[in-house]
Amino acid sequence: MGPSQAPSSASADSAEPTRRTLTPPAAGPVTDEQLAGQRIVYSYPGPVVPDSVLAAVRDGRAAGVIFFAENIPDTATLRTAVDRLREAQRQSPVAAPLLLMTDQEGGKVRRLPGAPELSAREVGEFADAVAVAARTGTEAGRNLAAAGLNVNLAPVLDVYGAPGNFIDAKHRSYGQDPAVVADLAAAFAVAQRQEGVAATAKHFPGLGTAPAGMNTDAGPVSLPVPLERLRSAEEAPYRAALAVGVPLVMLSWAVYPALDAARPAGLSPTVVRGELRERLGFRGVTVTDALEAGALDGFGDTGARAVAAAAAGMDLMLCSARDADQGGRAAQALAGALADGRLDRAGFTAAAARIAALRGALR
Repeated sequence: MGPSQAPSSASADSAEPTRRTLTPPAAGPVTDEQLAGQRIVYSYPGPVVPDSVLAAVRDGRAAGVIFFAENIPDTATLRTAVDRLREAQRQSPVAAPLLLMTDQEGGKVRRLPGAPELSAREVGEFADAVAVAARTGTEAGRNLAAAGLNVNLAPVLDVYGAPGNFIDAKHRSYGQDPAVVADLAAAFAVAQRQEGVAATAKHFPGLGTAPAGMNTDAGPVSLPVPLERLRSAEEAPYRAALAVGVPLVMLSWAVYPALDAARPAGLSPTVVRGELRERLGFRGVTVTDALEAGALDGFGDTGARAVAAAAAGMDLMLCSARDADQGGRAAQALAGALADGRLDRAGFTAAAARIAALRGALR
């Protein structure tokens, strides 16, 4: 985070009124609960959007929704869900479109049926790989846009270290050469953006060295990558992604002892602020990986994790357990931490403003 997010005095926080205006964009005043909700991505089980999620959207207490295969038995069902969410949004005090997202990387990682059918690994094996990467980005963008979605949690920028390791097992990496990964991910992101869908670069600072079976969804993962390799290889594709204006970066839940031996990347100010914001100069929206991940088992419940992520500098909280109440618990905890001063108000509103600017640029 930038200088505007430096801690402020308790007296300055206590002097602020409870109601304030969310800028940009908003149609009217918002409460702290609404401000906190603007940092939450909800999920839900099954094909039908629950009333509680629609109510959160209508009340201005949601930034977006992530969709999984269980929400999408067919494209017509997804389109109905999107239409209901967009109608709820039109009744909200927050004017910007919702962030409607999924993981449509290609190959084995696709939530929607159809394109892109090629995996990242397959793309990287073509002689004209940059052109193929651009084509798959176009395909992904058109597929998502046709369903009413506007954010893809792709492309993967991880540079895989060994064949068959965690990130290569499903062919999610473009290759072992950081320069190749950089070029192909950038081509995918730019082509997708031309279809009206925002790209998300993931998983900073890189999961390419994770051995097979080392999955942060299931439990803690520590990657003892030397600092020189982290910066020269693992982070290299992010410089290219930032250069082409990728608007979102997802952080890893792995621990990188060379940067912070005590906390996963997404809970570490050293990684979020120091590496991504200050050293690489990222000014867009940071998004957590799954807040329910097993890698965070030692960091408390949903609310405690959300507060820790926000304190580290994360903007969006990905509540992806397919539990409609998970997002509400995270938002309540954020609002409480904002009200009692555990989270700095200036930094909190700056994060909400970054998210609002992203939403305002989408449709």
